[in-house]
Amino acid sequence: MTIESNSTKPPSPESSPDDDLQPDDFDGASAGENHLTSETLATQRTLAAISSLQSPQNTAALQQARSFSNSRKPQLTIKPRALLVTVVAIAMTCLGVALNNWIIGVVGTLLTLLLSLMILLPWIQYVINEWFSEQDKIIFIALMGLIVAFVGGLKFTGVWERLLLWGKRVNWDASGTLAEWFGALGQILIAIIAVYVAWRQYVISKDLTIQQNLLTVQQNIITQQQTIDSYFQGVSDLVLDEEGLLEDWPQERAIAEGRTAAIFSSVDGSGKAKILRFLSRSKLLTPLKRDRRLGRAILNGIGGYAEDRLEGVRVIDLGVMLAAADLANTDLRWTDLSEANLVRANLSGCDLVKANLSRTILYDADLSGSDFNGVRLFYGSLEAASPRSRTEPPDYETGQHTGAVVENADFSNVQRMSDANRYYCCAWGGEKTRGTVPGGCEGIPNKLGR
Repeated sequence: MTIESNSTKPPSPESSPDDDLQPDDFDGASAGENHLTSETLATQRTLAAISSLQSPQNTAALQQARSFSNSRKPQLTIKPRALLVTVVAIAMTCLGVALNNWIIGVVGTLLTLLLSLMILLPWIQYVINEWFSEQDKIIFIALMGLIVAFVGGLKFTGVWERLLLWGKRVNWDASGTLAEWFGALGQILIAIIAVYVAWRQYVISKDLTIQQNLLTVQQNIITQQQTIDSYFQGVSDLVLDEEGLLEDWPQERAIAEGRTAAIFSSVDGSGKAKILRFLSRSKLLTPLKRDRRLGRAILNGIGGYAEDRLEGVRVIDLGVMLAAADLANTDLRWTDLSEANLVRANLSGCDLVKANLSRTILYDADLSGSDFNGVRLFYGSLEAASPRSRTEPPDYETGQHTGAVVENADFSNVQRMSDANRYYCCAWGGEKTRGTVPGGCEGIPNKLGR
């Protein structure tokens, strides 16, 4: 069996190469920029703000609000010559009435009617488009067709003549005067008009409510991004000193973890993904090799920090912060989620390219449709790798107890899963997981036993 990147020789417990979490290919950063600087933090915050305002879930709302603000009443423009002709036509009509001249009156009336309709045509079109939607126009035409078809049926089937003969035999004096019939008809028309006015008020109120909701969505986007920016600045102030070195005092770590746990509960999935990418690329989620005396992170000699998977210390330990979290359709490329508790988390449709999920608890998690290219699920060799244990420490040389817990996870339609990861998921996922792994699990033993 061909072994992918996950089955290559793992780094020693003291240090791991920079290839584990290199800068993203799409970010255009150099391979040596693994340390925190003020310029890097400012750039990350600016990119986060731009991506938040241009996220797919908000683009449609912003376009609708923009189109609503741009809609306005059209301006009626007319040439002076046409206006002069219209005035002359009105004068002809008035002259024909004054002189009681039939020819002048008819010509003036027809010209006045035609020119007035031509002038008012743009305004009439605007009123029709503003008051009636496309569906209303279709329904109106259909109703007119129905009425015409009904009248035509009465006319050409002979029913109309029979109705007229029946009407002549009716004693209308016994049924009331003609005025009473027209009065009843007028009341019916008034009721219809009242219903129409009420319906229009409802439509206008609904449109205003929709626009208010769109404005609320935009305000929430801005507020959330401001909250995330404040969090970035606060965490940066905690972990950086005047010399730009990563500090590791217990109280700072506790405050940073508390801030992270609090902000995760107040942002949506996109906001959580931004925070995770910031923390991961800033090496705040990675176990780093520490100076036992000073507590500072030790440089690896090539522009980054040395990792220590076995005994290293994380500035922020995610723990159970992301348990049952909704991270669907978010960008989690190159993030270090190792040892995080993602039980029942929704990771469907996520971009997990080069993400580190070793020793991550993915029990009952939904990873359907996600991009699994280059994902690390374990260290060491494929044959010896096994999921994490509550009692046994991990062995990063052989791979024992370094793998993710994938029992009952859903891998339906996962994209670009390597053969090594497919083998691991089939071997240690259990029957439910084996039924969702792309490519099937034929010939792969069920090492989990259930």
